[in-house]
Amino acid sequence: MAAERLVVIGGDAAGMSAASQARRLKGPDALEIVAFERGHFTSYSACGIPYWVGGDVEARDDLIARTPEEHRERDIDLRMRTEVTELDVAGQRVKALDRESGKTYWTGFDKLVIATGARPVRPALPGMDAAGVHGVQTLDDGQALLDSLDALPSEGPRRAVVVGAGYIGVEMAEAMLKRGFEVTVLNRGEQPMATLDADMGRLVHEALDGLGITTVNGAAVTKILTGPDGRVTEVATDAGTYPADVVVLGIGVEPETGLARAAGLPVGPHGGLLTDLAMRVVGHDNIWAGGDCVEVLDLVAGRTRHVALGTHANKHGQVIGSNIGGGYGTFPGVVGTAVSKVCDLEIARTGLREKDARAVGLRYVTATIESTQRAGYYPGAKPMTVKMIAELRTGRLLGVQIVGREGSAKRVDVAAVALTAGMTVEQMTALDLGYAPPFSPVWDPVLVAARKTVAAVRGAGS
Repeated sequence: MAAERLVVIGGDAAGMSAASQARRLKGPDALEIVAFERGHFTSYSACGIPYWVGGDVEARDDLIARTPEEHRERDIDLRMRTEVTELDVAGQRVKALDRESGKTYWTGFDKLVIATGARPVRPALPGMDAAGVHGVQTLDDGQALLDSLDALPSEGPRRAVVVGAGYIGVEMAEAMLKRGFEVTVLNRGEQPMATLDADMGRLVHEALDGLGITTVNGAAVTKILTGPDGRVTEVATDAGTYPADVVVLGIGVEPETGLARAAGLPVGPHGGLLTDLAMRVVGHDNIWAGGDCVEVLDLVAGRTRHVALGTHANKHGQVIGSNIGGGYGTFPGVVGTAVSKVCDLEIARTGLREKDARAVGLRYVTATIESTQRAGYYPGAKPMTVKMIAELRTGRLLGVQIVGREGSAKRVDVAAVALTAGMTVEQMTALDLGYAPPFSPVWDPVLVAARKTVAAVRGAGS
């Protein structure tokens, strides 16, 4: 019998994880694998780009987990610089454009994986396509930004404006600061880090100020101004105008689903493809999707959401590849865990914010505590703030946010496990967490927050 053909659209985390896992389970005699990637790189860490730009990671290739040649050695027909431009679901074929030669051709499939990722949000504003304005979603984007920085004069002030104050924005603000730029972050929200509640975002704002990064809240960009050479010179907002030698867009990303939409595949309220637990596209037995182009179930809210993280993308790929290769796997959902840093400030969250809880009709209580990430008497002890949200009456944990110094952020993993297990805050107070003065006070800050939240739940019920 002729081998089945698997076609994979997208050569990064989800796509190549799926291809690699399917190949582990089925050899080339049983499964032919053809993968298309429109860029220059495969299987790389997009999350590492800010640290490469900032100089913490020395070389671009350090971010690449597996090269095209390594994939091809595994009998995967990987076609680089080739973009799929059309998907014919009924005919089970895709149309591809070779970007180098300009040639287009159709390739048939028995099974299809869509892993088209996400694209940076780029508002349709005057000057947004000017030289010196950069998104940072791919390695190609990162290289273009570095090339742009290298083209700037080395003398005189060097000014960077970062548009957006989410994870990408604050990480790129740090990268520009390390490169010697005067950094201004323009944020249209009330406080930076909209993934946190405003009271916790205020702590991030204060820390950014302490680092010498100027953060302007309530500032919506209206246009990019350019000089005679067409390069950016200023960023205009409804709150003022800010000089810029380079602009970095950190507004966020949205699912890259134009190809799937045009083919009539189902998308959710956040623009991502809808799949079942096996990552199979709803209503299509031979099409799977994973990574930043899909929506996933929020296990706390009970609704789908779009979460663009490499951790999830790699898990999606493993599940997809297992199912295509004859095994079995599922992806049950997420609780919304994320961590980030700006210099020595660490930021973490998991579960729901207050507005998320309100949006799904949950009544809740909150508690916020101040502690240290080590025993207070131990050298290097520094402050950390933990905010906890729990359901009224039941005490079920709904979310945790942490802002602190070194050793703070990864504590959020305790809360992520508790959320996944459906624990109450009272159950959390009995968790047997590791203790020694270099790592924690005798009462870990997460447990202190849980105790205070238990009191809030009891107080609200009285």
